[in-house]
Amino acid sequence: MELTPQEKWEKCLRLFRDNLSQELYETWFKPIAMVSYTDNVVHLAVPSPFYKEHIESNFLDLMRKVLRHVYGIGVDIKYHYQIVKGQQDTDVAVAGSSTSTAVGNRNNAANPFVAKGDDEIDSQLNPRYNFNNFCTGECNRLADTIGRAIAKHPSRQTYNPLFVFGPPGVGKTHLAQAIGIGIKETSPRSRVLYVTARLFESQYTAANARGKINDFIAFYQGIDTLIIDDIQDFIGKPGTQRTFFHIFNHLHLNSKQLIMTSDVRPSEMDNMEERLLSRFKWGMTCELFRPDYEMRVKVLTRKAQQEGVDLSEDVINYIAENVTNSFRELEGIMVSLLTHATVQNCPINLELAEKVIANSVKIRRHSVNFEMIADQVSAFYNISVDELFTRSRKREINDARQMVMYMTKKHTTLPLTAIGARLSRSHATVLHAVNNIENRLATEAKLRAELSEIESVLIK
Repeated sequence: MELTPQEKWEKCLRLFRDNLSQELYETWFKPIAMVSYTDNVVHLAVPSPFYKEHIESNFLDLMRKVLRHVYGIGVDIKYHYQIVKGQQDTDVAVAGSSTSTAVGNRNNAANPFVAKGDDEIDSQLNPRYNFNNFCTGECNRLADTIGRAIAKHPSRQTYNPLFVFGPPGVGKTHLAQAIGIGIKETSPRSRVLYVTARLFESQYTAANARGKINDFIAFYQGIDTLIIDDIQDFIGKPGTQRTFFHIFNHLHLNSKQLIMTSDVRPSEMDNMEERLLSRFKWGMTCELFRPDYEMRVKVLTRKAQQEGVDLSEDVINYIAENVTNSFRELEGIMVSLLTHATVQNCPINLELAEKVIANSVKIRRHSVNFEMIADQVSAFYNISVDELFTRSRKREINDARQMVMYMTKKHTTLPLTAIGARLSRSHATVLHAVNNIENRLATEAKLRAELSEIESVLIK
């Protein structure tokens, strides 16, 4: 007997619960409600735009696999949420929207080749990422000043290209899109395009396969302001790098603005063409740092105001003291607090904040270093520490080595290049290992259990 759409969604929830820890499931999936299912589109209600973004940033692969398994290939999602507390729901469609993602087929993602008019394209900019919502402090003041200058006077070309780098979650995407939005406000007819490096790569691959590479290049050469997010994802992709090199040259020669973001500085980009790296340094290079205490308080206060929530000073101070890595982590804690308070029908007090942070952030009671991680991982997998440093490709040794790279990235401040140097590996190898472990953790309960057991001994 055919399951009803609601029964299918309940089956999805069971699969999510089976593949996630109870805390993750209760926080991020249980509050989601299915509104309807029409034309192979699942309509889901989520508490907020950030809630939706967090799910897609951290659980997208799991979402794709589960929904395709239950609803079939080609299924999409349409999210419903409130932009402003108390106002009408805002719908965000999957196909053809800059703030959503197709589940069934990656090629369903919004395509910048599709113009909305003769001279207009879909800029792929998220209106939430504007300068009014961008918190400024010592960690990002220079980048903010330069970004506003570009947005106000896009034709001056003083900072072209602009290369912004810093660790994940410090506001690179927000800043880059805010500049794009500012340019559109200053010059509405300007052809501004925001695109992630991965989407650029997939478009390049598809165009190359269809024999449309010249059309692909011609389209990008017609952009006035090109924003490439996470450009480190071009590492190890020589064809994409060569194509982008020609696009870059054409745009720069014709005084078109280029803005790029990266998790690493240009000097740390192994396997990136030298001629391309040299061009990244032609204009202005800005680093975004992790938010300091004052900035974290500022972000939490503003987020609480946006959500219409009264947070006591002791709650804000406690979160700011213990959640230190990124703006994204701070916003995630806020979403968790709101969800717990709603589900449990309890006030947001210090006790709830302590519980949420203990479950989500794993507060470290002592410092952890590379050697401690290597010792603990090798002991857990019953191999010698020396084997981690060999060139062996045995499955068990390679898996343990990747776990060491992932945990070092997670629990220390060592950059990827330094982690690779410890193991005689390149930056690209470490990046691949970290991404591989993250992807596996989303679907492999056994690996999550192993990581939890290792961390329980390592972090007390």
